Amino acid sequence: MKSSLLAMHTIIKFRYFLLFICLLSCGDAKTTKTETTKTSQEEAATTRETKDNTILFFGDSLTAGYGIKLEEAFPALIQQRLDSLNLPYTTINSGVSGETTSGGLNRLDWVLRQEPSIFVLELGANDGLRGIPLENTKANLQAIIDAVKAKNPNTKIILAGMQIPPNMGPEYTTEFRKIFPELAKANAIPLIPFLLDKVAGDPNLNLEDGIHPTAEGHQIVMENVWEVLKKVVK
Repeated sequence: MKSSLLAMHTIIKFRYFLLFICLLSCGDAKTTKTETTKTSQEEAATTRETKDNTILFFGDSLTAGYGIKLEEAFPALIQQRLDSLNLPYTTINSGVSGETTSGGLNRLDWVLRQEPSIFVLELGANDGLRGIPLENTKANLQAIIDAVKAKNPNTKIILAGMQIPPNMGPEYTTEFRKIFPELAKANAIPLIPFLLDKVAGDPNLNLEDGIHPTAEGHQIVMENVWEVLKKVVK
């Protein structure tokens, strides 16, 4: 009886040992696969950045392409335009839905590791919709501009102008709109007068929320951006 129990105990221990080895092997395989994928992505990014100049679109959901496919958002459409003209630039979509100017400033150091040739700054809309003090929004945008210049003085900065509905009152709305041309003039950088020109307020060009452009709307936004960007890339 004791001999049988001992043999059974040994078999159970052996099974647990095999299970441990299997789990360990799976973990190693998963780690190796992850590391390989990461290495491949890094090599591809290095190759791309060596070959091309980089245009980094730094913004919120308008840049990210909220509600549509990534390839339908205006940064991807800009890439198509660049490719059609054989211009050696690679676009990077660094849009984050819900981003404020404060949030953008907080993640800027990591983003600037890309060392972009051109930095398109599209932030502020969420500040305005939330009624954030105008002086805070302006100060954050200025801090972002200063940080980009400090990281690489050769990076060309383009500022995207923004407007908001009059929910916060006419005075706030008017002063908000002035922030962008004032910053562009003070920093001697190109300004996209209004990113959503000919799109904002048109139900046929916006999603049901009335705020975010449809794929068709992004086609127009792309043209608004290109009107200014083309003078910089050429």
